[in-house]
Amino acid sequence: MSEAMLEHVNLTVRDAKATADRLCALFGWTIRWQGASIHNGYSVHVGGKASYLALYSPPSTPSTDGPESYYLMGGLNHIGVTVDNLDAAEARISAAGYKTYSHGDYEPGRRFYFDDEDGVEYEVVSYA
Repeated sequence: MSEAMLEHVNLTVRDAKATADRLCALFGWTIRWQGASIHNGYSVHVGGKASYLALYSPPSTPSTDGPESYYLMGGLNHIGVTVDNLDAAEARISAAGYKTYSHGDYEPGRRFYFDDEDGVEYEVVSYA
């Protein structure tokens, strides 16, 4: 049996286009597809050649009420993004106005985290 690979993760965000533009600027990703989608919403697929985030915006503002994701069955905890140069990535993310936190050196790499406007936590890690 061949190894399965993760293709995408689907997230609900307030503005799929704005979120996609932000992720392209921060991580050098590209928009792979965008258009009308399920439940009269709008989706943008953003990422690289092998994997992407499917960003979904419903026709009305999504709710932000609810428990912390780590305590919610099926909740999203964070999205891990690998980069070659962690310091350069952190400089871009900080320059864009995001507060980085939980810096750590661990086997086998280094990492930090930041939260976006929709409350999505990103872990940025380098194994270089």
